[in-house]
Amino acid sequence: MKLSYFELSAIDRAKLQQIVAKGRDWQARHRAQTLLYFKDGLSAKAIVALQDLNIDTVYDRRKNWLSKGFAALYDRHRSGAPPKLNAIHLEQITIWAEKEALTAPAIVARLKEECNVNVSVGTVTNALIALGFVWKRTRLWLKKKRDEVRFRQAQLEIELMKDEVERDERILAFVDETGFALAQPNRSAWTPIGKCHKIDANRGKRLNVIGAMLSTGDLFSVALWQTTDSLIFTGFLGLLMNYVGKPLTVILDNASFHKAKAVQPMLKVLAQKGLTLYFLPFYSPELNRIEKYLHKVKYELMEFKTRNEKTLEEDVRKILAGFGTDYVMTF
Repeated sequence: MKLSYFELSAIDRAKLQQIVAKGRDWQARHRAQTLLYFKDGLSAKAIVALQDLNIDTVYDRRKNWLSKGFAALYDRHRSGAPPKLNAIHLEQITIWAEKEALTAPAIVARLKEECNVNVSVGTVTNALIALGFVWKRTRLWLKKKRDEVRFRQAQLEIELMKDEVERDERILAFVDETGFALAQPNRSAWTPIGKCHKIDANRGKRLNVIGAMLSTGDLFSVALWQTTDSLIFTGFLGLLMNYVGKPLTVILDNASFHKAKAVQPMLKVLAQKGLTLYFLPFYSPELNRIEKYLHKVKYELMEFKTRNEKTLEEDVRKILAGFGTDYVMTF
C-alpha cells in the first residue's frame, strides 16, 4: 500500500514537535513522532524500523490523525473492571493471614469455599501487599513451652543481681557458646532480581567460641578448634574467675556440659573462690544478653565470604576484641 502525500500545517507540526520534546504521556510522544516521520516523507516500512512497530499500527496512527486530529494522540479514559475483593473480603483476608501462616493459594481456596469468591493468586498477592503483608520465613516459637512464672521470677532475680553489681559486691557474666564455619551461614542481602549472592561452600573444622559478657562492660572469650565439652567449659570458668578477680555470678543456659557430673568437684572448688552459677529457665534465650551479640557477630558483623582456618580465626578474634569500642551493647 502506497500512501498519498501527508498534509500537516506549520502550526500542527510545531505542536507535534512540542509534544515529542516535552509531553508527559509517552504514548502521545510516540504517536506524535510517527506523524512527524510521515510529514518528513518517510515510508511506513521505514517508520516500522525506526519505532519498532507493527505496520498496521503505523497506518492506524495516520488514519486516526486524519479523522480525529490531536485527540488521536491520547487514550480515552477507561473506568476499568470493578474490584473483585470488597472491604469485607479484605478484612477476612487480614484475619486469616494474621492468625495462620497461609500461602496465597490457600487464601484463594478459602475465599472460594467460605465466601464464594473466585479470584487469582495474583489478585490475592496484590491485596496482601496493599494490606501491609510481606512474604517472609516463619519462625519457630518457644514461648509457649516455657514456664512463664519461672521466667518472670528469673527476670526479677537478675534485676536484684544488678543491684549487687551497683553496690560493687559482685560481677555478673552472661555466658554462651557458638561455632563459626569456614563458609558463612546464609543471610538476607540486597540482590539484583533474578540473581543470587553465592560463596563457596567450603567444609572444614569449626572454630568454637565461649564468651562472657561482663557487667563491667568487658567481653571475655576463648576460641578453640575443638568441640566444647564440660572440661573445656570448666577451664573457661577458671580463667574467667582469674580475669575478674571478684565474686562472680555466671548466668547461662541448661546445656548438658554445663552440669556434667564429672566436673562437679571442680565447680565446687570454684564456688569456694566466689563463683555462682545461675541457670536460666528452659526456653528463655532472651534473658541471656550475650546470645543476641553472638548472633549479631555471626550474621551481621562477619563479612559474607568463604575463609580458611587462618582468616576465620583472625576475623573472629578481631571482632570479639572490638567489643566495647568498635561494637557496643548496653548491659
